[in-house]
Order: sequence, then C-alpha cells, then structure tokens
Amino acid sequence: MTRLDSVIRRLTAQRDLLDWATREISAQGLVLELGLGNGRTYDHLRERLPGREIYVFERSPAAHPDCIPPDEYLIVGDIFETLPLFTERFGAGSAALVHADIGTGDAQANRELAQRLSPLIESLLQPGGLLVADRAFDLPSCADISAQTGVSEGRYFVYRR
Repeated sequence: MTRLDSVIRRLTAQRDLLDWATREISAQGLVLELGLGNGRTYDHLRERLPGREIYVFERSPAAHPDCIPPDEYLIVGDIFETLPLFTERFGAGSAALVHADIGTGDAQANRELAQRLSPLIESLLQPGGLLVADRAFDLPSCADISAQTGVSEGRYFVYRR
C-alpha cells in the first residue's frame, strides 16, 4: 500500500468513526479534541455537533484560521498539565466524547504517550462515553469496541466506558 493510500484509509476511518460517534454519544457531556493540528477534525466535530461545547487541547496552536476554537474552548499547553486541571474544573465523568489524534511517527513514543494519557482520559469519560483515537489505549474500565465499528483492525480505535 502506498503512503497516499494509507493516509486516505486513515482519514476515511477517522471521518467515518467521528460521524458514528457523534450519533452515538449522550446529549449530555463535553466533547474533547486532544490535538488541534490544522483543525480539520475540530471543524468536522463542530459541524456535526452544532451548539455543543467542544474543548480543544493543543500545545502550540497553528491551525487554519477558520478552524481555531474560541479562546474559552482552546486549552493551550502541555496536555499532561492542562488535562488534570481541566478534570479538576469540570470533574471526572464529564466527557461524552474524546477524540485523540496526537501521535508522531515514533511508534515507541506513541505507546508511551498513550500509556501516560490513558488514566487521564479514562477518568474524564462518563458512563457510555467514547474515546475515538488514532492509537490503542489502556483503559481498564472501558470496552475496546474497535472491532464492532467496521474499520480495519489497527487503523483507528474506539473505547466505550
């Protein structure tokens, strides 16, 4: 498979799962976007969830100007500092949906990142809440439902609390 084919498959899986997740989540609870990047998935989420509070976490925002969230919804800084503060502010179990797409090309660094983030994300998910992610996470209180989504194994991951 070419790198172009691979990125098309990844982006298609990402879009399809985000569309599915926006239909599946509770009407109550926050939506979190971990990693703004160029703003494509944030833009997609805000279109699919009009009026919904979507908080975006980004170390160094550099998105397309049309895809930057309002200041009160953009959490800037190291996620290992900002996510615990966010949890203190909004409380455990406050998120209906977390989308995490924050990895790099370094597989080992990505595994370590997911391991460190797992307990932080797990505590934020409400019962029935979803994590949609570009990598595997370790969430003991959540079910890995990736295989039930129809997306190729290992392409994208979905967990339900």
